[in-house]
Amino acid sequence: MAGLTSRIAGPQDIPALEAVMDAAIAELQRGFLTPGQIASSRMIMGLDRQLIADGGYFVVEDGGRIAGCGGWSRRATLYGGDHTPGRDAALLNPAKDPARVRAMYTHPDFARRGVGRLILELCEGAARAEGFRRLELMGTMSGRPLYESYGFIAIEEIVDSRGGEPVPLVRMGKAIAP
Repeated sequence: MAGLTSRIAGPQDIPALEAVMDAAIAELQRGFLTPGQIASSRMIMGLDRQLIADGGYFVVEDGGRIAGCGGWSRRATLYGGDHTPGRDAALLNPAKDPARVRAMYTHPDFARRGVGRLILELCEGAARAEGFRRLELMGTMSGRPLYESYGFIAIEEIVDSRGGEPVPLVRMGKAIAP
């Protein structure tokens, strides 16, 4: 993680974040999904501007370049972008609900350099500070190894076909260290 810095994303970052997301979806899903599933996944992945508005979305940079992004949420939606149907902005109860880790993307040029781990650490720390005791996320097949190495455990495997082709995903959870 040497050389990586982090900050809270703002509305001015949106175009650059969308470019990172597009590159990550196109490149890092290869080997895990078919071209049709990658195209379909764009319906269920992407930027949720509510994360930025809530102040829970992080930008990770390396030498002034965006290496990745991701965040956490105190809202009920588990995954999806602004355009994804079925979103729920209801606030979660930290005493009984898990905080959500959302919209994690690493630019392909920075894959396997600690960007994802740093984002997970930032999310866990922020959720802990607000009283949450658990985290939950919806992982892609390419992200699953990272999440498992960070202590997330598979809860449920699903297939999301809202974009046309069926895209395999895994709901995962983790206790937050006190």
